[in-house]
Amino acid sequence: MNSPVDTILKQLITYNKSIVQPVYVQVAQQIVNAIQRGYLSKGTKLPGTRNLSQILKVHRNTAVAIYDELASQGWVEIIANKGTYVLLPEQTKVKIKATAERVHQAYHYPKEAGFPFLQSFNLASNFQQTEAKHIINDGKPDLRLHPTHQFSRWYSAAMKRKPLIQKWNRINTTSASLFKTQLCNYLNATRGFHIQPNNLLNTRSTEMSLYIVSQLLVKQGDLVLVGNLSYYASNTIFQEAGATIRTIPIDNEGLDVDYIRKHFLKKRIRCVYVSAQRHYPTTKTLSAKRRLQLLQLAKDYGFAIIEDDFDYDFQYDGSAMLPMASSDTNGMVIYLGKMGQSLFPSFQSGFVVAPENLIAEAHNYLILIDEQGDIIQEQMLSELIAEGEIYRLLKKNIVTYKRRRDAMCLYLEQYFKNTIQFEKPSGGLAIWLEFTKEVSLVKLAKEAEKLDVFLPKSILYQDKNTCAIRFGFGHLSEDEMEDVIYRLRQAYNRVIDF
Repeated sequence: MNSPVDTILKQLITYNKSIVQPVYVQVAQQIVNAIQRGYLSKGTKLPGTRNLSQILKVHRNTAVAIYDELASQGWVEIIANKGTYVLLPEQTKVKIKATAERVHQAYHYPKEAGFPFLQSFNLASNFQQTEAKHIINDGKPDLRLHPTHQFSRWYSAAMKRKPLIQKWNRINTTSASLFKTQLCNYLNATRGFHIQPNNLLNTRSTEMSLYIVSQLLVKQGDLVLVGNLSYYASNTIFQEAGATIRTIPIDNEGLDVDYIRKHFLKKRIRCVYVSAQRHYPTTKTLSAKRRLQLLQLAKDYGFAIIEDDFDYDFQYDGSAMLPMASSDTNGMVIYLGKMGQSLFPSFQSGFVVAPENLIAEAHNYLILIDEQGDIIQEQMLSELIAEGEIYRLLKKNIVTYKRRRDAMCLYLEQYFKNTIQFEKPSGGLAIWLEFTKEVSLVKLAKEAEKLDVFLPKSILYQDKNTCAIRFGFGHLSEDEMEDVIYRLRQAYNRVIDF
C-alpha cells in the first residue's frame, strides 16, 4: 500500500514540461507550498528518490535535483542512509507562488483595498486587448531588426568587465560616468551641441525625463501650451503635475508662434511643449523661422521650451534640422531625446539636456525614483558609442525604414486613391492620414479588427475639424504592409456602405 505521504504527493503535484521553468523547480515549489499549507508537517519522512521518481513519473536524477533544491532552501534535511525529512525554516514566512500547482488554488487575495486612496482620472488606462494578427501603432521601430545575437555577446562581455562591481559600489557620484561622457560626445557630434556631462541627465525613457522635468517646472494651475492634437502621454504627465493645458494651432510650418504672442500675456506661460523635428501626431516640422521666433518669445515672455526630439534619428530626406537647444544662448530650452531607438527597448535610454543648475536638481529627483539605474546597459552602450556601432546600426536601419515609408505611400495611393490625403514624411516612423470624406473611425476600427487589423484608440483623431489616423509603418515589412492596407480598405468599404 502507498504511504499517506505518497498519496499526498500524487494529489498535489503536477508539472508542465512545455514551459521554460525546469520540472525539478516546479515540483520543489509545490512541495514548499504543501509544507506551508500544513499537508506535510515537520519531521515527515519523504519518499526516497527512486520511489519519488515512480510517483511523479520523472527520471531519478530529476528526483535527486528536487530534494537538492529543497535542501538548499532549508525546507528538508537529507540524512545519509536514513532519508529526507521535512524542516520548517524559522525565517521563511512568505508563501512562494508555484507554477501550475494545485495547492496555489487555495490562495486568495483581496480584489479591493480596505482603505481609501487617490484615483487619478488622468491616469486611466487606455490599454486595449485584441487577438488581431496585425496591430498598428503610432510609429515604433521593428524589433525584428535588432541584432539579437550580436547584442547577447556584447551584453555578456559588458557583464564580465572587472570595473563593473566598482561602479555598483561607487561613492563619488559627482564625477561623470563613462556613459555620460560618451553620450555627451555623441550628442555634440550628431546634434550640434557644445555640452558637458553636467548638462546631461540619462533616464530610462523620454516619459521619465518629462515626468522629472514637469516636477521641477509645473505647479498647480501653471499654464502649459501644447500643439493642437498633441501627444496624449505628455499631456497626462502635465495634468498630473497640476498644469492647465492650452492648445496652439499647427500649420504647415509647425506651431503657430504668432498665436502665442497675440493671445497670451508675459509671465503667464510656464512652458511650451513642442516636438520640433516632427510634431506629434501630424508630423509637421517646425520651420527655421518659427524656431527663432519661439526662442525669442521664450526670452521675452520668460517661459521654458520643452523640446521633445523623440524621432531625430529617423531622417530620410536631407539632413535633420538641428535642435533649438543647440542654438539656445539664454538657457530657455530643455531638450528631451532617446538614445538607441534602433535597439531592443531594454537597451534604449532617455536623456535630458539643460542648463547645469536644472540638471543638478533633476538628478535629485532621479535618485529618488531610480537610484540603481542600469550599469550593465550603460557600460554596453558606452562601448557601442565608442566603437561606432550605434551609428552604424542606425544608418543601416534608416535604409530599411525609408524603403518601408516609400512602399507604404505607394500602397496607400493604390488602395485608397482619392479617399485619403497625406504628405510623405521626411522622416519618422508614422504617416498622418486624413480622410477626405468623414467616416466614423471607431466603426472603422471595429470593422478592421474583424479583418485581423487592430487600430488602437490612441492613434485615432476625430472631431468636427479632424478625421485622421497616425499610422505607424516602421514595424511592418513590405508584404505585411500591403496586406494591412488591403484589409483596411475592405473595412473602409464596409463602413461607408452602412
